[in-house]
Amino acid sequence: MAQVACLSLWPVLAFAQSSDLAQNLADCKNGRETCDRSKLNQLESADVALAGHVRNVSDCRNGYNFCDHLKLTEPEAIALAVADHQRNVSNCNDGRGSCDPSKLSQSEAREMAVAEHQRNFANCKDGVGDCDRSKLSPSEAGAVDTAKRQLNVSDCKNGTGACDHSRLTPSEKREVTAAEHNRNARNCENGWEECDHSKLTPSEAGQTAVAEHQRNLSACRDVQETCDYSKLTPPEAKMLADAEHKRNYTACLKGHGYCDPSRLTPSEARAIQTEHKPVLR
Repeated sequence: MAQVACLSLWPVLAFAQSSDLAQNLADCKNGRETCDRSKLNQLESADVALAGHVRNVSDCRNGYNFCDHLKLTEPEAIALAVADHQRNVSNCNDGRGSCDPSKLSQSEAREMAVAEHQRNFANCKDGVGDCDRSKLSPSEAGAVDTAKRQLNVSDCKNGTGACDHSRLTPSEKREVTAAEHNRNARNCENGWEECDHSKLTPSEAGQTAVAEHQRNLSACRDVQETCDYSKLTPPEAKMLADAEHKRNYTACLKGHGYCDPSRLTPSEARAIQTEHKPVLR
């Protein structure tokens, strides 16, 4: 009987052992500390060695500290040197902190200088990043001044950014004033903040009043908290009252939704009683 029990457990034990070996192989291939190389056969050891080599090459290419240059083949070392050089060139041209100018060739150093100059020029024009005006040519300085003036005009027109009205020309001031007026009218008509009704023309005030009335009617129709019933016209108030009465009757009739029986007419109440009256058999 004991022999039969052992035989029945053998597949389970074998599967567990196989699973452990597979996990150990995966750990070894991934360079984990839980790897036990003594459990590997010759073929698995070769696979693990290959995986370790590939991982080391990847670490070296990515500049990780785990890289062991001594384990690279000559072609791999050359490819790594080329990749490192290109990455340094890219970092220098992009103005990244990991740039090492001492490793650049003369032509690459000139390219880096051009890239730095263009980046400084762009920063000055866009008003972002570090700008050193002393490095700009006279024409570039003029272009930067023009760009800043245009940006200021745009900020003033759109009501965004750091608008400086004192830097506007008379014609620009007129354009900005018109833009500010239109923006205020639009804010008032749409019920947005920063609306100054006192700055509206009579026609704009009329349009705003119509828009506000329609918004209030919509809010009342949708039973929103912003509804002001006192601003409804008699026909609108009656329309909403009729709609609410119909809704209440339907709710009472169907037994679904808020129902206020006190608001039913006598005929509606009788109809509901008839509808809900049990059928005698």
